[in-house]
Amino acid sequence: MNHPRPIHLLGKDYDPIALIATVFIGTGGALLARWIGTPLPWLFGAVVAVALAALAKVEIAGEPVQFPVKARFFFVPIIGVAIGGAVTPDLIHDIPRWWPSIAALVFFIPIAHVAGYTLFRRFGKLDAPTAWFAAMPGGLIEAIAMGEANGADARMLNLLQFLRLIVCILTVPTVFMLLEGGAVGSASGAQIEAQGVFDLRNAFTLTVCGIIGLLAGQRIGLPAALITGPILVSGAAHLAGLTDAVPPPWMISVTQLVVGLTLGIRFAGLTRREIRLGILLTSLSVGMALILAALFGIILTGIVGEGVEAVVLAFAPGGVVEMSLIAISLEISVLYVSIHHVARILLAVLFAKLTYKRIIAP
Repeated sequence: MNHPRPIHLLGKDYDPIALIATVFIGTGGALLARWIGTPLPWLFGAVVAVALAALAKVEIAGEPVQFPVKARFFFVPIIGVAIGGAVTPDLIHDIPRWWPSIAALVFFIPIAHVAGYTLFRRFGKLDAPTAWFAAMPGGLIEAIAMGEANGADARMLNLLQFLRLIVCILTVPTVFMLLEGGAVGSASGAQIEAQGVFDLRNAFTLTVCGIIGLLAGQRIGLPAALITGPILVSGAAHLAGLTDAVPPPWMISVTQLVVGLTLGIRFAGLTRREIRLGILLTSLSVGMALILAALFGIILTGIVGEGVEAVVLAFAPGGVVEMSLIAISLEISVLYVSIHHVARILLAVLFAKLTYKRIIAP
């Protein structure tokens, strides 16, 4: 029996058997996580299952686990459209209360960045450019681009930045669930609940919101445009009364699965020594950042009108997409979290650019 020919997807060739098997591995991990009762099972389970398969160097028809990373491009806007559904006139009135915690990011970013850099240099023995840009607590794509332009070790930089997202995904919701003994919620109750039915008209409206938001966001250079553009356009559409629906839960689950697959395969091709060092360094740096975030949360919770969990999640050094998914799943103020993560990306990139040549570069 002849082996199927590779299929060309999103600019790259994939073995169809290995591709399908990777999806099954991720789905199996998600179903197991759901059965066990982990938070965000479709994301959590897919990341762990595919990462373990990659680390074990599992081969399917002679090929390692594989999945098109660019598939995120088609699914992440769904999260943005869903977050836009949380925008209501009452919530808009709450936004001015949030400025103290947004301002607090100006202090949080440098402290978390320098602490991570010091850890990577002294304990990890990384060179200065790699340690500096790997320690950025936001702006993954920008961190990798700036690091490579300044002579960083691209392999280690990529590993540490992607592990930052993965460790946050695995740690933050688990800690919340253990501390609270169940799902947590924010003071503002920004759970995304649809008032309208996801019928053909609303599906079309939300699809248009996602496409316009994505294209416009990329055109004007919004940070994390894949999600921020759809948030803005969907939010405007909901405020204008053009729709009162949000994507159904199964769409959010599929998006979690795709995001989990694209993160899990990042472990393919890495040596076990690199993985061990990367996991150790990232766990320590993320742990320090989360402790710092908890301190800010305790200080700010009464000022901004959000629970400690919401502030911690808003300051957590994960990706805006991943942290927004956690906010949706745990029913924490998703708009509050998303706005802070966009601000975090902007401030992290700005701080890294302004200080590298003045402080770090030889």
